[in-house]
Amino acid sequence: MCPPNSRTSHEGSSVCECRSGFYRAAGDANSSACTTPPSAPVSLSWEYESGDGGGVSLRWRPPVDMGGRSEVWYGVVCRICPSPSITNPASCSWCGEGVTFSPVQTNLKQTSVTLNNLLTRVTYLIQVQAMNEVSALSPFPARYTSINFTTSQSVPSTVPMMHQLSRAPDSITLSWPQPDRPNGDILEYQLRYFDKASDVDSAVSVYSETNTLTVGSLIAGSIYAFQIRARNERGFGPFSNTVYFTTLPLEEHSQQVQNQLPLLVGSVMGGAAFLLVVAAIVVVVVFRSKRRASPYSDRLQRYISNRGGVKYYVDPSTYEDPSEAVKEFAREIESTHLKIEEVIGSAQFGEVSRGRYRPPGRRELLVAVKTLRLGASDREKSMFLSEAGVLGQFDHPNVLKLEGVITRVPSARIITEFMENGPLDSFLRENEGQFSVLQLVGMLRGVGAGMRYLSERNFVHRDLAARNVLVNSNLVCKVSDFGLSRLMRGMDHNMPTYTASLGSKIPVRWTAPEAFQHRKFSSASDVWSFGILMWEVMSYGERPYWDMSNQEVMKAVAEQFRLPAPTGCPSALHSLMLQCWQAEREDRPSFESILSSMDRLIRHPVSLKTDIMRSCSQPLLTPTPTDFSSVSTVSDWLRALRMERYQDEFARAHLDTLDRVSRLTVEDIQNLGVNLLGHQRKIFNAAQQLKAHLTQGQVEV
Repeated sequence: MCPPNSRTSHEGSSVCECRSGFYRAAGDANSSACTTPPSAPVSLSWEYESGDGGGVSLRWRPPVDMGGRSEVWYGVVCRICPSPSITNPASCSWCGEGVTFSPVQTNLKQTSVTLNNLLTRVTYLIQVQAMNEVSALSPFPARYTSINFTTSQSVPSTVPMMHQLSRAPDSITLSWPQPDRPNGDILEYQLRYFDKASDVDSAVSVYSETNTLTVGSLIAGSIYAFQIRARNERGFGPFSNTVYFTTLPLEEHSQQVQNQLPLLVGSVMGGAAFLLVVAAIVVVVVFRSKRRASPYSDRLQRYISNRGGVKYYVDPSTYEDPSEAVKEFAREIESTHLKIEEVIGSAQFGEVSRGRYRPPGRRELLVAVKTLRLGASDREKSMFLSEAGVLGQFDHPNVLKLEGVITRVPSARIITEFMENGPLDSFLRENEGQFSVLQLVGMLRGVGAGMRYLSERNFVHRDLAARNVLVNSNLVCKVSDFGLSRLMRGMDHNMPTYTASLGSKIPVRWTAPEAFQHRKFSSASDVWSFGILMWEVMSYGERPYWDMSNQEVMKAVAEQFRLPAPTGCPSALHSLMLQCWQAEREDRPSFESILSSMDRLIRHPVSLKTDIMRSCSQPLLTPTPTDFSSVSTVSDWLRALRMERYQDEFARAHLDTLDRVSRLTVEDIQNLGVNLLGHQRKIFNAAQQLKAHLTQGQVEV
């Protein structure tokens, strides 16, 4: 007699074969019953884990039908979906390796698992599969139950650091940056502090809505411990690591007061004289205002008006006398405080030197000094100093810092911070192959942060390129060279723009098509330039478009051709470049969006895994990306390219999945029998675009 779910056609047979749909595992005896894979788990539910990290706990019950076996284990599949209303699971993409599973994702013996590092306000589709020893023998996929949920806002991550701005015998003023993951608007910060000799149980808490706070009522010369955390709508994040600061000792404070006494007396007398002068000026201004308004009133009103605390850039060229902008925004420093060491280069209006600047009461700084050449005309001097009028309005760690100007001598000078590694393009060429992809993306992220800051101030750079980004000894990149920069004016499709004069020069290789065709510049044209800068960085300073002439570049760009990925450039980065090079400026991402994309790549380094090496030494340009959002088969892909006539060639080559198509090489295409060179290029470029889309999970394989 045969065991359950088995049969034989021969009487007295020693082995009974399993019926269709039933199986024996490799370790099962021939006399054992045949079994099936288990049914799906039941009662799948989810709930948020307490604490930071965006964790979600999943729980379920074992399958109702164990398939006649005692063992069972589980696997968890995670996908990200475009909207909370999931009508087509195929539109969801894999979560990637950023999401972690505790204890494990596969071969899970227990009926619960925790997902960590989930993104906020994102819809996830989770499938829990049940398997046993015979699941691998079945031609059907493991049975599963699914659930979807949308993550809510999480608490902020840890505040990364704290800085001491100043100290007194009874107080300390501290500052700190926003958390790396604020997960929404930061409502307030909680700062707690205690004497180093005590413990955290004795801590005193104070609260601040800004990232600067003065803690008072402290004891002179004492060491205090400080911790800080941020709160958003969901609650407080974790406290930061403990840092220690010391209040000013009384004897040191007394010495400072003695040293500053003559200055204080002079300041009081000078202040009295200043008030008299101001009073006289007010009288004159009131009298004159009855006759006419100040020519600067509108401009200054725009400057001092805030939207969300942001000061808007004032174009020095709008001043009747541009030197007034320099006086308003740049600090005049004494030439005796500056020491020139050596000439290190040349600029448009003179030479560039390295020097040392010792501000009163501060430590000596290493600086770069631009000097106006002798004999320069008044117009050249005005143009030379206008850059200081621009730089003096900005304060950001990724924008070159202006220390001051010297204008009371024949050879005017602009003094900025010194960037040890010089221009980004030459620095990369000198160090080709010396950095990881993650380091290169970190450099690009710095440039993007500086450009986001500038664009938020309604400012367009117009000459963004690797040559105009400087690198310091810590590999921090800073946007510089504002000679072509302008204030954006007007409204065109909700995008502020300005029109360049016909006589102005345009760096064609870095310039968006609407800019070199119609001289229309905006933050979107800076985004195009940033895409070219990304290409420069990933190719270690190679010249964009190689030896093509400017006319050839403009023609190629107008005909929708784009630069290919540099050698070793990850598809995800090249895809971001292609987004920056969209023909319609409204379709390009903002700098805010670009930074978000880069942050996701940095948080998930596996997405920056280098693809098969590709050469960018030949001028093979990639057309503007085709819309693959509705592509699900190879036939759809060929139809989107208007190349349905090659379906037979693809079928004969067994190119029947999008994944296989995305890995096509030039040699593979030549073997297809596609004889026209133009079609070979088009198919290869489209395959590269498809690969970038698949990498980002935009198309289901």
